[in-house]
Amino acid sequence: MSGTEYQFLVTKEEAGERIDKFLSAKLNDFTRSFLQKLLESGSVSCKGKTLSKNAKTVEGQEIFLIVPEPEPLEVCPENIPLEIVYEDQDLLVVNKPKGMVVHPAAGNYTGTLVNALLAYCGDSLSGISGVIRPGIVHRIDKDTSGLLIVAKNDFAHQDLAAQIKAHTFTRVYEAVVYGNLKKETGMVDAPIGRHPTERKQMAVTEKNSRNAVTHYEVVRRYEGFTHVRLRLETGRTHQIRVHMAYLGHPVAGDPVYGPKKVITSLNGQCLHAKVIGFRHPRDQGYLEFDSGLPEYFTKFLASLKPKE
Repeated sequence: MSGTEYQFLVTKEEAGERIDKFLSAKLNDFTRSFLQKLLESGSVSCKGKTLSKNAKTVEGQEIFLIVPEPEPLEVCPENIPLEIVYEDQDLLVVNKPKGMVVHPAAGNYTGTLVNALLAYCGDSLSGISGVIRPGIVHRIDKDTSGLLIVAKNDFAHQDLAAQIKAHTFTRVYEAVVYGNLKKETGMVDAPIGRHPTERKQMAVTEKNSRNAVTHYEVVRRYEGFTHVRLRLETGRTHQIRVHMAYLGHPVAGDPVYGPKKVITSLNGQCLHAKVIGFRHPRDQGYLEFDSGLPEYFTKFLASLKPKE
């Protein structure tokens, strides 16, 4: 197998850890899920024998990891208009519209943000996230609108990913949720993992989960709904949607975590990534961007009756 080879010696303090956790601590450039895929493909070994992702480390072990060379990119560039909020030699900040998928996946191989980025940036996108996610540092759901950051090179990608991991990356969303929250401000601290029976859904669960923290505050109350501002401390898949549903106040229009009778006029959840802030990888100066609420969001608010 050709690729970049890494070698690690397990210390006494590191013994007994899951191998994927051990490697994740050593290699901040790669996500745990990427390392698990390498384990599943037989890319991690000790004394010539491959290690499974459930293996535990042993003191004195010499662990070898081979990261394969990137596959040829098969995603085609498409001339799709992009709303670029900021751009320099290292990164882009894009305001993604509702309905656009971030990267190609089953059922969505064209019309994605990545297709558009390939046409706009050419080869100047980081390759850390793999073949179908060039430049993608973090994601937002297809039917969530708003800001996200794109890395033009691996240097920028590594720095931005480290900020996200350290929870110093600012991400503020606004949403309309069902019902009226009891408190003006609050925090949801509840772990999120794969739903035990619905494999395409996430859920608050203690099993195979990761810690997840969302802060919220009420912007305005309406009859049957509340306009809220939410700040992510962590960034788990579907975090806001799962946490608000967990509170009993799912996001309006959410077809997955909301009530069965969906508000179809919204064409998905009423959720907008409004503010993004980070230290620039090059000079470490803080940058913050704010996008106005999109038309679908303001129209929905206008249709509601303010609560007296």
